[in-house]
Amino acid sequence: MKWNLAALGAGALAGLVAHDVTQRNHAIIRNFPVAGHLRFFLERFGPELRQYIVTSNDEERPFSRDQRRWIYASSKLENNYFGFGTDNDMERVEGYPIIKHRTFMGPGAATMPHADDEITLPSAKVMGAARGRRHAFRPASVVNISGMSFGSLSGKAIEALNQGAAMAGCFQNTGEGALSPYHRNGGDIVFQIGTSYFGCRDEQGRFDLPRLVDLVQSAPVRAIEIKLSQGAKPGLGGMLPGEKVSAEIAEIRGIPAGEDCASPSRHAVFDDVDSMLDFVETVADATGLPVGVKSAVGNMTLWDQLVEAMAAGGRGVDFVNIDGGEGGTGAAPMIFADSVAYPFRIAFSQVYRRFAAAGLTDDVTFIGAGKLGIPENAVVAFALGADMINVGREAMMSIGCIQAQKCHTDHCPVGIATQNPRYTFGLDVELKSVRAANYVRSLRRDLLKVSEAVGVVHPGLITPWDVDILTGHRSTEALHDVYGYEDDWGAIGPDLRTTIEEIMMAQGESPLPRPTTR
Repeated sequence: MKWNLAALGAGALAGLVAHDVTQRNHAIIRNFPVAGHLRFFLERFGPELRQYIVTSNDEERPFSRDQRRWIYASSKLENNYFGFGTDNDMERVEGYPIIKHRTFMGPGAATMPHADDEITLPSAKVMGAARGRRHAFRPASVVNISGMSFGSLSGKAIEALNQGAAMAGCFQNTGEGALSPYHRNGGDIVFQIGTSYFGCRDEQGRFDLPRLVDLVQSAPVRAIEIKLSQGAKPGLGGMLPGEKVSAEIAEIRGIPAGEDCASPSRHAVFDDVDSMLDFVETVADATGLPVGVKSAVGNMTLWDQLVEAMAAGGRGVDFVNIDGGEGGTGAAPMIFADSVAYPFRIAFSQVYRRFAAAGLTDDVTFIGAGKLGIPENAVVAFALGADMINVGREAMMSIGCIQAQKCHTDHCPVGIATQNPRYTFGLDVELKSVRAANYVRSLRRDLLKVSEAVGVVHPGLITPWDVDILTGHRSTEALHDVYGYEDDWGAIGPDLRTTIEEIMMAQGESPLPRPTTR
């Protein structure tokens, strides 16, 4: 009898292992049969366990359990609502944002009980129009996928995100690691030029303009982003540990396999704002595409000089992508990850204020990144003047990232931030691409519903007057005042506002005219 029970148990275990390695829904179970179920058990009963012995829903970093739960549920189209009120410590935490809804004022967005996922959220600005770029365009989505290179991420992860971008109607930034075959699965592309010029360099590693032109003509590249620095390692060139430099990556980048790939900290083709703007115009003229810059923010001299040069006319960037110092998806020294570059709100507001004072904000598309894939953070970004947001780690979570924080080791257990076939085996591209699209759509839907509550038709119309910052439970201060904005800063011009209102109204009900008072 005991032998029968043992045989039955062994058979059941073998059946579970067979099921786990063949199912496609969960990479963690596919890569770690049987044991992987423990992760979902702990996730399911995490609140009950932490309530007594571990942490609360909002203590984990960099993303809390509540934030991760919202992303996971959104990507799977499960219930992403929360019950029993907030458990955030809003009474004692300083810097907590409160979005101020209106009862009557404003046209509002779609007024059905839950906004239709098919209602799109295009950018309020046409990228490249102000400078007359030949291929200027209105981005179809205010939520897009941030720069994460093939190398930092696996081919399967890049492919899933690209297919998801195609389904959601957003674009994917390549990161500095060149345009790989995995980026060519239907999604629109923003091609990033880093300091090593991967994908557009000659045999000596120097920038090669004809190669760039050939590359952008071979794929659905809609814009070009020049990376000056990034949130994970500002002022430090990109680093891809040798463990992750496979033969395929080495061939795409033109580097030795198995060796650390450290990009220079600064560009070789320009060395000041004047020569950078020459480079921008050269690339824009050759490709016809909008060209912008991405940067974390520290010393403000660059931005003072850039605004001064653009105000003089003749040359300029089409977009500015501000990456908060709290962002980052790859390997970085701890000092850079923790203490170099401003966090997003300070970084963005410091840059935006300079463009606003010069009267240039309507001519530039402002993009933000750095934990903005959570709805409340995104709303603050839009209120500060962002036109679009990029999501990186949140997009990774939508395709299965469990915040294991092993991105730099090549041992990502779910096959996202690794080149190891042992782990990439578990990532099913077909399934995960759908989840990436679901997440982007869910975030846009929530942004649309918050816009409705504020009384506007589009998150780009939310202003710094619509968000307050709490000082514990003692007082509030308008976002507008916290960051020293003047009265009309953070809002787009009347012509842009009218155009985006017409676009949004055409998708839903026709609301009443918007009152003119604040």
